[in-house]
Amino acid sequence: MTGATDDLRELIDIAHCVLFDFDGPVCRLFAGRSAEKVAEEQVRWLEEQGLHGLLAAGMRDEPDPYVVLRAVDRRHPRSDLVAELEARLTYEEQKAVISAWPTPYADALIRTWRATGARLAVATNNAPGPVATYLTGRGLIDCFAPHIYGRTQNLRLLKPDPYCVKRALAAMGADPSRTLMIGDAASDYLAARDAGVHFVGYARNDRKMRVLREIGAELIVPSLKPLLDTLKGET
Repeated sequence: MTGATDDLRELIDIAHCVLFDFDGPVCRLFAGRSAEKVAEEQVRWLEEQGLHGLLAAGMRDEPDPYVVLRAVDRRHPRSDLVAELEARLTYEEQKAVISAWPTPYADALIRTWRATGARLAVATNNAPGPVATYLTGRGLIDCFAPHIYGRTQNLRLLKPDPYCVKRALAAMGADPSRTLMIGDAASDYLAARDAGVHFVGYARNDRKMRVLREIGAELIVPSLKPLLDTLKGET
């Protein structure tokens, strides 16, 4: 783990509110059907519409469907084309819920944190509907509802923009200095930083660890177990 256990304990002690990114810290949404396949289908659909010119040559091999979506939005912001592409992505997210893999220790961490009296929210670039479906299926929806803040039609407000984080803070009346965000991407760290909330990075592999370190995250865990153990007073 990067960062001292004492630092982790201090953040947990002051965190009256905890914000979770969804895909990563809570589950692997595209575990059963890779995000790369979804991105390929997005590009194929654009080409079938005669719109292959919307994407730069390198973008046609982009493995991230959210990057493809934002690339199209930059060219045609808030257009019917973007709305259709976003709806198709939401549909894929909803399908992916069935085969999503729970992140190890996530369910226990969420329930334990809620039991301590902390208020929890999801702040994510995923659509809120699939998030709610997943949480309901895991029996976790009551830990979060109604505080699920996901993708809107304005794609410029996706993280790293702090919009969804600030929505959560405002809705819960939360003090940013007593709020902690858990995320696994550079965009999560940047959104948390710009909203003035504390951040713990979750890096399940070396690539994610490297990305978070390079963007400036100081406290990173390779598993949620240290958070759970600290919360339960076992460290």
